Amino acid sequence: MSGTRLLIRTMRWLVVFLLAGNLLALSAADDPEVGSLNKPERLDWFQDQGFGLFIHWSVDSQLGVVISHSLVGASPEYTDRFFTELPKTFDPYEFRPLDWARLAHLAGVRYVMFTAKHHSGFTMFDTATTNFGIMHTPFHRDITKEIFDAFRSQGIAAGVYYSPDDFWWLHQNGKPIERLVPEVQPVNNPGLMQYDQAQIRELLTNYGKIDALFLDGEAAGLRDLAWKLDPNIIVTRGAIKTPELTVPGMPLPGAWETNMTMGTAWQYQPQNEHYKSGGELIRLLIQTRAKGGNFLLNVGPKPNGELPIEEEERLREIALWMFVNSDAIYSVRPWVITNEGDIWFTKKKDNQALYAIVESDTPWPRATWKEFTLHSVRATEKTQLSVLGQNDQVIEYHPEITPKSSWRQEKDGLHVRVIQTQRLQDNFRWPNPVVLKITNAEPAFTPPHVQTTGSVVEGSGETLQGEVLDMGDSSSLQVGFEYRPIAGEDVNSRSSPWTATPAQTVSKAGAFTAHIDSLSPTSTYEFRAVIRHPLLAFYGSEISMKR
Repeated sequence: MSGTRLLIRTMRWLVVFLLAGNLLALSAADDPEVGSLNKPERLDWFQDQGFGLFIHWSVDSQLGVVISHSLVGASPEYTDRFFTELPKTFDPYEFRPLDWARLAHLAGVRYVMFTAKHHSGFTMFDTATTNFGIMHTPFHRDITKEIFDAFRSQGIAAGVYYSPDDFWWLHQNGKPIERLVPEVQPVNNPGLMQYDQAQIRELLTNYGKIDALFLDGEAAGLRDLAWKLDPNIIVTRGAIKTPELTVPGMPLPGAWETNMTMGTAWQYQPQNEHYKSGGELIRLLIQTRAKGGNFLLNVGPKPNGELPIEEEERLREIALWMFVNSDAIYSVRPWVITNEGDIWFTKKKDNQALYAIVESDTPWPRATWKEFTLHSVRATEKTQLSVLGQNDQVIEYHPEITPKSSWRQEKDGLHVRVIQTQRLQDNFRWPNPVVLKITNAEPAFTPPHVQTTGSVVEGSGETLQGEVLDMGDSSSLQVGFEYRPIAGEDVNSRSSPWTATPAQTVSKAGAFTAHIDSLSPTSTYEFRAVIRHPLLAFYGSEISMKR
């Protein structure tokens, strides 16, 4: 590259970073990372773990009801029965946390996040602050301690989920049971803040090393106490991005974590439940890691202490996939692009290995060759290719085949030829992704970059604004926007699909807009700019429309 071209490229990226910095400054008030005391080295450790197990469990699992939220808007009779009658019958006599921990270890889980207290206020730990907790039930054992002891014995780090909202405290103090409104927030209720802080002190001093804290509610007054008690603790929700039930369309900067249910509910639900398949969950794990996030997968134990068989089965399917392919999940960061169609990428953070994770709607028949062209990959003299889990030497019952992986570099990318040899199921139809390991590879192209910049209300519609910051190696690009209503359990949850605006063609970097009409005045929307590159879509950040 000539000195002039290098200078132009450097100046272009300087402008990109300055623009990005200005945008971050404008949105700082809404950014949970502002004021964060999470240590960079601890966040780096957290990113390396990749896969966590969320456990939603509380006293109302006995009813198979949504955890805690049934109290909002409930009658006095229902509320009284919830607070006085449910603890009398909570006795999970089949609770064997070591069984959970061993299964989690086998599945490749690196950290657990347990609901020590959800919004109802019922404490699943031994506390001096309230009688509304596990120690005042027939079970009368410290479930939180037993879970953390069991998971640590399997090398799994301990994390606390904690809700600053507390419906029991509100009820006891004559306040309406509600969430996410100023009147019930701890910051506006000194008694509740003191109550929460006392429980945080108990959890972070009485239960050994707590590596992570998930504050599902207003974090003010609690996250700084956590960092004071343990400067090395990682605050997840409350200090980093933690989307629910969705995987963002683009890699988010820094450490982040997506929270995913196996079915539709967080807590055990014996009816009206529809579980994702094991294959779907594996693909969500892959896509999250390709975008740089951690995958926190939820289970909801039954009231007797057992995991539902559907959840155990899915964890065992994940276990087999991870047993073969976990190298592509741990200590990885995003590649120059996230995917080429159904082939997703992760790379080791030391850049020594690139993983191409091949998804398919149909099983890859054993002893069958397949060829792929990886357009974003360029080989070097040191490049080697292999399939994770295989030795490239033997196929059972096929001595006539030499299953040696091979590659060749062409102008359009790296051409690879590989064969699936390992027998993982009796029917030879293991349906889950195969992972190619490519060492000492380089990016083959420079991707474009797009930024979502804002929106302007115009009547019942809205004009969306974006900017192509860098064209990459492309002379022209298709650009546009996607938008959707923000619908879900709370501001972190997403359940509606994206709607795309018509595509536009641009031939140089710069601003672009699109107008959309007939938005519902009672709904809140979010949108993102998008580049539709021949290889895949590149997204800007997601921004809420200010209507």
